[in-house]
Amino acid sequence: MRYMIMVYGPREDLDAFSSGDFGEWSQEDVAAMMSHMDAINDELADRGELVDAAGLAGPSQAKAIHVSKGQATVTDGPYLESKEVMAGYWIVNTETAERAVEIAERAALSPVPDNVDPGGIDVWPLMEEAPVEL
Repeated sequence: MRYMIMVYGPREDLDAFSSGDFGEWSQEDVAAMMSHMDAINDELADRGELVDAAGLAGPSQAKAIHVSKGQATVTDGPYLESKEVMAGYWIVNTETAERAVEIAERAALSPVPDNVDPGGIDVWPLMEEAPVEL
C-alpha cells in the first residue's frame, strides 16, 4: 500500500531555508538534518519502498486557490494563517501501515537545534483506486 508521509515545520524556518538564510540553524544543524533525511532516503530506496520524496520551497513562494460562488481567487501562501506548513514529503510503498508509521517516527527524530520547534509528521494512505466509477 502507498502512503504519503508529510513533514511539517515552522513557517519562518522554511521561508529562511528557501532564501539560503538558515535563521536559528547553524551549518552543523543543517548538515545533521540533511544527513538524517538522506539516510532515510537511502534505506527506503535500498528496500524498494521509496516512490518519491522532496522538500518544498518556502511558503512565501506558494499560491493558494480558493473558490467562492464559482470564482477562483489566487492568494500568496499555501494555507490560511498558520505557524506550521508542509516542508516536504515521502511517498512510500510499504507492506503494512505500521511500517509507514515506523518510517515517519524515524523522520520525526531528525536533529534540530534546541530552540527550534521540530514540527510534526502525518501519515496518510493514498487511495489506490478512484472512490467512484467515472
